[in-house]
Amino acid sequence: MQSPVWSLIRTKPYFYIVLLCLLMTVAACSSGGNGPDGGAGANGTKAADGSEKAGAAGEAKKLTLLYNFKSGSLDPHNGAVPLRMGVTETLVRMDEKLEVKPWLATKWTAKDERTWVFTIEDGVTFQDGTKLDAAAVKASFERGIAASKSLASALKIASMEASGQELTVVTTEPSPSFPSELVNPSAAVVSVEAEKKMGKDAFNLAPVGTGPFQVKQFKPNIEIALERYDGYWDGKAKLNEVTVKFNEDANVRVLALQSGEADIAYHIPAESVVSLEKDSRLRVESVAGLRVHFLLYNQKKPLMQDLKVRKALDLLLNRESVAKDVMLGHAVPANGPFNSSLPFGSKDPVQKPDPAGAKKLLEEAGFKAGADGKLAKDGQPLTLELITYKGRPELPLIAQLLQSDAAAAGVTMNIKTVENVDTYLRENKDWDLATYSNSTAPRGDGGFFLNSAFMPGGALNAAGLDSPDLTEVIGRLNAEGDIGKRVQLTQEAVNVIKRELPQSYAVYPNIVVGVNKRVSNWKPGAEEYYIVTNQMDVK
Repeated sequence: MQSPVWSLIRTKPYFYIVLLCLLMTVAACSSGGNGPDGGAGANGTKAADGSEKAGAAGEAKKLTLLYNFKSGSLDPHNGAVPLRMGVTETLVRMDEKLEVKPWLATKWTAKDERTWVFTIEDGVTFQDGTKLDAAAVKASFERGIAASKSLASALKIASMEASGQELTVVTTEPSPSFPSELVNPSAAVVSVEAEKKMGKDAFNLAPVGTGPFQVKQFKPNIEIALERYDGYWDGKAKLNEVTVKFNEDANVRVLALQSGEADIAYHIPAESVVSLEKDSRLRVESVAGLRVHFLLYNQKKPLMQDLKVRKALDLLLNRESVAKDVMLGHAVPANGPFNSSLPFGSKDPVQKPDPAGAKKLLEEAGFKAGADGKLAKDGQPLTLELITYKGRPELPLIAQLLQSDAAAAGVTMNIKTVENVDTYLRENKDWDLATYSNSTAPRGDGGFFLNSAFMPGGALNAAGLDSPDLTEVIGRLNAEGDIGKRVQLTQEAVNVIKRELPQSYAVYPNIVVGVNKRVSNWKPGAEEYYIVTNQMDVK
């Protein structure tokens, strides 16, 4: 039976959405505004059936996309937004089968275990009109390596040589998976010459890439105005303009979609799906992704260094309830960092909640229950600081569910909601655990996540994890080119993770996106990289 507290957690967001929808409907009817009952929306004229049209012949085609994470910079080598929004591109990309395919590079070959030769697509220009050649790619990589320690660590480039459209890259060590590393949005190719003219600060507000859209205006943490780059090499975009707005409040994103202010709303809360599907103007895309929602333990804290404490918290995590009650079926329980449907995913059964077992482990760690049932050690109550963030609406609910279940076992958890979670986790030491989410196999391979989340200095290693056993396995993985052996090594790494529990994995969530039916030739991809494209269109 669910507690009254958890019932309130589940019902309150839905009630809030319904109430605001009613208020907005009344306002639209009384003011004749741009809502569904008040005339044309911002993106076009009204059709006879009440849906939005792209406008009269010759009018610009426009689309508004509402994204769930703010961005204060468009630095192309320290963030994924420029690539996601169609401004920049990489040498290679993932296709729908999660296989590495040519993009700005037409082909590549390995001369030896450390030397790669890439042939750059001819006839491509940057958005300032300058030609893309091997020298420009080399300059872009040099900029990226200097700007991003995580990119430098991932690419491990010793030297590069450019000749016409041919780029030769020599790595510091054998790197059989080097091409897949170039899928990384931070490996985007940009015009360094444009940066020299604009200056670094201005460039990071409007980077010049090779994508179908260029930055017209950027308001940090608010929105990006994109306009079509007519010289795009792979077919001029069907849309003239795209506005990308940032809002971390899931309820606001839903309301914007319902009112017609947004055409696409990313990461809508599961409890909104039913109401959106009842709206004849809208559709909901819920696709299985490559992401996992999990708990990240801060082993810089002495308490979190105790494996028994981490195991106890793992036993308190109710994965089935997260999938059913929080995600409302738009997720499946997790049994490791990688989806079990992947070749290298764990096939072990999903851990079931075990409050009694958790309490026993905590007692073995020296904690005893007082008269009030709360656990304490040496007179100090067991109180943990749990960090969460609103960018993914289900994470605060997961935090509250865990808080409720932990309280029943005598563990007090204080929840703190922060905005920029990555910055907070790196710059603050007061947290014990955090709800977190990451795409763990965006390149169809586990190497990216293992290197970035568990290797010292990794881009996702906010807790400073340093496991000798895990480092050794990942080192062997990085030097292995055979796919079958890479699968085995990835599974070996997963076994170490399960043994040491630096993280606890909750669910593999679907990507849930609300879309106005006026949008065509578009759907969210499992890799979450290529959102704004030259093919997306509006009716």
